[in-house]
Amino acid sequence: GLSIAWAAVEYLHEKNRCRAIFATHFHEMTALATKLARLHNVTMRVKEWEGDVVFLHEVGKGAADRSYGVQVARLAGLPEAVVGRARAVLHQLEAGEVSGKANRLVDDLPLFSVAVKREAPKPVKSDGLSAALGEINPDEMTPREALEALYRLKGMAGK
Repeated sequence: GLSIAWAAVEYLHEKNRCRAIFATHFHEMTALATKLARLHNVTMRVKEWEGDVVFLHEVGKGAADRSYGVQVARLAGLPEAVVGRARAVLHQLEAGEVSGKANRLVDDLPLFSVAVKREAPKPVKSDGLSAALGEINPDEMTPREALEALYRLKGMAGK
């Protein structure tokens, strides 16, 4: 992925010579700004507050000072087991504990060394909404009946 992104930026800069915004999570690509005269790094401004990351929706000069992928994954709703493992891998990478070889990371996979904590399923409301939804056959409804059913279901969900 990194090599493709790198080659694409070089091509846009040298051959196409167009203006482009190239968003990537590959921090290694920021070095291209020293090699390509018309390339400029910009970053989205963020603020850390009480352990969370707040995206300020502002573009600033320079490169991001670190990766926010783990925080974005958490905000996107990835399972906590995945986010936790990603955080552990990131700490190893940042500390330089893991060499460039993927084998070391693979050897450290928790699949065989530590049991991954399973998350409890989120409780499902049993308020009759599922039963009412199951009774509906949209293929046999007129548009008006479908609209009325939708409002009825919405009313049930809002209780």
